[in-house]
Amino acid sequence: MVVLSNLKLVASKRNQSTSPVLQRRNKLCGKLAEQLQIVEAQKTGQIYAPTKLRTVTNNATGETTTVQVPKRVKEWFWTAENGKLNLSVKYGSKTLALNKKGANAIELEKWSGLFEQIFLVYKWKTCGFTLPLGPLAAAR
Repeated sequence: MVVLSNLKLVASKRNQSTSPVLQRRNKLCGKLAEQLQIVEAQKTGQIYAPTKLRTVTNNATGETTTVQVPKRVKEWFWTAENGKLNLSVKYGSKTLALNKKGANAIELEKWSGLFEQIFLVYKWKTCGFTLPLGPLAAAR
């Protein structure tokens, strides 16, 4: 206890560097950038395969090593029954409503407009404009 009495103790609260809304916006922008990379890779005929680091323990020796493994990335776009391309915007596992009527996807006529639409949403979010994201905008 003598050591503690020699120290200056204060009640302090750590300041958050970014607000929770800004953290969610940054997370969404990162995922949109990932979707842009997927589309760009498909345009050029390549496979987009990001990697992440994972720590693996060898059961026989007990030694831990860090290895690179492929990261699972799901596409936010698909071809609908009518042959048109649909693009949804997701936050985590939830598909976001894009308007008050509950529409959750952007319908495109052809693949060529997909990159532009994702880029438009990405640019919209990074410039500080907000989409009507429903629970995402209000969540704390």
